[in-house]
Amino acid sequence: MTLSFFDQFMSPTKFGLPLISLALILPWILFPTPTKKWSNNRITSLQTWVIMNITKQLFSPLNITGQKWALVLSSLIIFLMTLNLMGLLPYTFTPTTQLSMNMALAVPLWLSTVLLGLRTQPTSSLGHLLPEGTPTPLIPPLVIIETISLFIRPIALGVRLTANLTAGHLLMQLIATAAIVLLPMMPTTALLTFIILILLTLLEVAVAMIQAYVFVLLLTLYLQENI
Repeated sequence: MTLSFFDQFMSPTKFGLPLISLALILPWILFPTPTKKWSNNRITSLQTWVIMNITKQLFSPLNITGQKWALVLSSLIIFLMTLNLMGLLPYTFTPTTQLSMNMALAVPLWLSTVLLGLRTQPTSSLGHLLPEGTPTPLIPPLVIIETISLFIRPIALGVRLTANLTAGHLLMQLIATAAIVLLPMMPTTALLTFIILILLTLLEVAVAMIQAYVFVLLLTLYLQENI
């Protein structure tokens, strides 16, 4: 039976239960719980250092109102980064390749930033739909275009994360399949293909971290516009 390359992106089930729930819970189990001690083990110290630097980088441009989101968005970037990296291991499933899950993360967070702006500063938030100094004939189409671009933002967030991870996984599987097929016929070419696969895997590790960072960075930019 010939299997499709896209079968790897189907949510696996065991005894009729989707294993995506286990994949979503596992990252939280892997991270150690910080204690009140000044000096912990190396893993906890590294975790604290990474979270502090990410939080400082993302939230330094925001005011006090935006910095209240630090806990939620810092947890989100660690969660996404762990899921993306774990999906590169053999015999694993990457939940972030599912568009439904990414949209379930993107839409509520984007909507929260919009509602926050409408509640705290409605004039400034609605002013983004019409730049200052716009000629009168261009006002109706420009408002429509800006409204469409506003509602496309959560779709872009979810699709960007899904597309980048899906494309990387597909490319890795194609190159791995080519290396296996070429091994008995052209060992030298298969070795070169395997080296390319190793380099691509390193690239995918970087992509997994970068895409999680970009997802949260765009949310902080949307938040900055509405506070």
